[in-house]
Amino acid sequence: MKNPIRTNSSVSSFLDIVGDKWSLIIIRDLFLQRTTFSQLLESSGEKISTNILTERLKKLISHDIIDFIKDRNDHKVKHYYLTDKGVDLGKVLYEISIWSTKHLELDEKISFTEFKAKTEKIPRETLIREGSQKYSEHRKKLLEFHTALDFNTIKF
Repeated sequence: MKNPIRTNSSVSSFLDIVGDKWSLIIIRDLFLQRTTFSQLLESSGEKISTNILTERLKKLISHDIIDFIKDRNDHKVKHYYLTDKGVDLGKVLYEISIWSTKHLELDEKISFTEFKAKTEKIPRETLIREGSQKYSEHRKKLLEFHTALDFNTIKF
């Protein structure tokens, strides 16, 4: 169930959904093709706690930003993915990265600077569109794989 929108302010409403410390980090990690709970928990250096991760995943699902599919071989494992609504947040993450690189002193600046040098002649919209398309292809393969019938688990 979606949380009610408190105000008519688009910025305030956006922040109510993804403005906490962890939601955009989770979305970023999904863009990086980290799909399982354990990957989201362990692969980024931010050290999110399990209860906060669980809470944020539920919140993002309730707002149709992410969804999940159960692993076809182990139904206890969920693979989280961005919905189209979530993929649209790639633009936001890109702009936040640009702003942070420009105005903050970050260790990550080196890797982003390398990325920027390789892509500076490519228009932002092209980079964002291609990144979204690449993620959508990953999501399609993920969903196809986990919805495909696994004949090894069927007993004849």
